[in-house]
Amino acid sequence: MSAEARRLHECTERRVPWKRWGPYISERAWGTVREDYSANGDAWRYFPFDQARSRAFRWNEDGLAGICDREQRICFALALWNGRDPILKERLFGLSGIEGNHGEDVKEYYFYLDSTPTHSYMKWLYKYPHAAFPYVQLREETARRGRAAPELELLDTGIFDGDRYFDVFVEYAKASPDDILARITIENRGPAEAGIHVLPTAWFRNRWSWKRGSRRPSIRAIDGPAGASAAALDESMYGRRYLYCDAAPSLLFTDNDTNAELLFGAPNSSPFVKDGIGDCVVLGRTDAVNPAGTGTKCSAHYQMSIPGGGSAVFRVRLTDTPMDAPFGEPFAGVFRDRRAEADEFYASVIPAARSEDAKAVMRQAFAGLLWSKQYYHYDVRTS
Repeated sequence: MSAEARRLHECTERRVPWKRWGPYISERAWGTVREDYSANGDAWRYFPFDQARSRAFRWNEDGLAGICDREQRICFALALWNGRDPILKERLFGLSGIEGNHGEDVKEYYFYLDSTPTHSYMKWLYKYPHAAFPYVQLREETARRGRAAPELELLDTGIFDGDRYFDVFVEYAKASPDDILARITIENRGPAEAGIHVLPTAWFRNRWSWKRGSRRPSIRAIDGPAGASAAALDESMYGRRYLYCDAAPSLLFTDNDTNAELLFGAPNSSPFVKDGIGDCVVLGRTDAVNPAGTGTKCSAHYQMSIPGGGSAVFRVRLTDTPMDAPFGEPFAGVFRDRRAEADEFYASVIPAARSEDAKAVMRQAFAGLLWSKQYYHYDVRTS
């Protein structure tokens, strides 16, 4: 029995919760019926993309290459900024059903590359342009096209001309069911140096705003081991978790609360709201993040320039165990082991007689199925 098959067996027998954490976060949850409280059932207009960065979701979260626990209490995903976009890249952009000339249409390029059934190893790819993302062009040109016209795709805008984009690879490997390692590799495919901000982000789904008396969880900065930044996450079900970020980036804190002042003209209960980290990074508003180093949403902020053809690697660890040395060779060893175990598992699943190309297609197809799991909570009694 392979190592992954043993993990599956332990899950089936409910002995070891290897599936407690997985890719259960959608890349796009805005505009869905579960978040619709409109009078006429118009989900697209009620919760559009432009509100998603400022408005707390109730039933499920979204993010790039996101993972969470099976209750979606604690979430982790990646945010990016190329120094030119008007907003952080935190979730997939697309045209809503009323905007697309052929209906709903995501305008991004991302790929599920690998995953084991227990998510002990996962790999994901996103293609992020160097130039400002053409949000306005995609909307305006599509609005001019009728149903008989082809869709305007992101590639058609010329944004990837000259290979001026980043390949963003995100890999996860589990050292144990509650010890999750993340490795983010950014490769500059263009000929010239380009800058990028990389923001691995941990946050809590907002469960406290909907029921009076609910306990608010917290993330706060703590002293980290040498060469790392650290935060403690305290949550009523899971207790304490630790977020470790290699190379000691700055940590930015805000709350996963709706920016009611921006969206609805109502006062905010706190100056630190969901879009605070974006305002800090993109707009330079340092007052938008909590100087006390606490909140319900936290991003590690890495900033660097990558030469043409070059790459950079960022390491993060979300774990239930306090650690003096969360990175180094043992960290790399977990990735080597889990990748080898994934190869071993799929060698027993994919027919050996298939060509190498066919085997790769099958494995990536399985990855798509496994990455596409989503947490879905809709309580009719409290909706």
